[in-house]
Amino acid sequence: MSLAAWFRTTEAAARVRVGEVDRVLGAALVGLLGFGTVMVYSASTIEATVRYKDPEYYLKKQLAFAVLAMIVMWVVSHIDYHRIRKLTYPILIGVTLLMGATVLGLGQRRGGAARWLHFGPVMIQPAEMVKLALVLWLAYSLAKKAERVKSFKIGMIPHLLMSGFLIFLCLKQPDLGSALVLAFLTFTLLFVAGARISYLLGVGLLAGGVVVNLVMSKAYRMSRIMAFLDLAGHRQDIAYQPFQSVMSFGSGGLTGLGLGKGLQVLYLPEAHNDFIAAIIGEELGFVGVILLAGAFLLLVSRGVRIALRAQDDYGSYIAFGISALMGVQALVNLSVAMAIMPTKGLTLPFISYGGSSLLVNAAAAGILLNISRERTQMAAPTEVVPLSVDSPEASVTVVTAAEEGTA
Repeated sequence: MSLAAWFRTTEAAARVRVGEVDRVLGAALVGLLGFGTVMVYSASTIEATVRYKDPEYYLKKQLAFAVLAMIVMWVVSHIDYHRIRKLTYPILIGVTLLMGATVLGLGQRRGGAARWLHFGPVMIQPAEMVKLALVLWLAYSLAKKAERVKSFKIGMIPHLLMSGFLIFLCLKQPDLGSALVLAFLTFTLLFVAGARISYLLGVGLLAGGVVVNLVMSKAYRMSRIMAFLDLAGHRQDIAYQPFQSVMSFGSGGLTGLGLGKGLQVLYLPEAHNDFIAAIIGEELGFVGVILLAGAFLLLVSRGVRIALRAQDDYGSYIAFGISALMGVQALVNLSVAMAIMPTKGLTLPFISYGGSSLLVNAAAAGILLNISRERTQMAAPTEVVPLSVDSPEASVTVVTAAEEGTA
């Protein structure tokens, strides 16, 4: 039995189906979008002025993406998530073809990696799309297999093969960060769906060995590990970016230097992108970082709550997957910015600059909000009492308070 199915059968309080989305989650998502737009502007003004002679260049683009993301989120939140079932394979095949195009040499190279595709004036990053596509496919497949998930042949092999192929495409770009996220999503959903722990542990140990081999087989990955272990010793070369990021957090102190008053934007490359958390730490201080982490914690907790209360396993798996996706990316991004982990190249959801990541996260959030509309739960148990002492066989069902409240 899956985790969500167990929760549905053990929850005592009766609920009725309502049409409203989770307002707390909606407010958190809108707040993150607005905050991210402001921080992109604060972190990119100098670079935009130098490169494009327009201090508002990145702000205009991010604002356009944010408005579009709001529209996408609103539209998707009004589409019954059950309709996505029919689109599962078209989405998966389409995204896989886009990933293949980057591997076959059609992608634009940046920093030694071919992760972007140009479609006229629009540039997309398929690796961002493949994360959501994998969640949708895993949810569809695991819900369809139900109890057969415990079988290694049916529950493990097909899902490991599909996710393994997508991970392989990520590694060929190369994009180890996205590959690790895909692996994490696969193991998370298999665990939630009720796969045998012994199978997960065995495959996990094997996967860990593969990751170690992948890191040691590439010189640039080993150099990142060395830089992570000796940040100060490599602060002028391979550890320059994480070292400057740590300096940003340190100079922010408790409450920060003030919005738009950070100085590390002069030294930190791509400050508005993967390392935007460092600018938040400098300008808003420890308080700002804690509030940001709290916002993501709220987002994940509400997502898990929605997953546990979903109407069916399919909705539950999607909600778990989306919550895990947003949570792990935020955790890794913040950890990299604070030099707790080696550089991975993952964006901070809803905060970092970039259209692909923002729109995919908006679509995922819209699906999560739609699942939150479902609130049908099992009715509370009824109490049976004798009608009279003389006729103990005759009985009447007493309606509980919970049922009276919903009548």
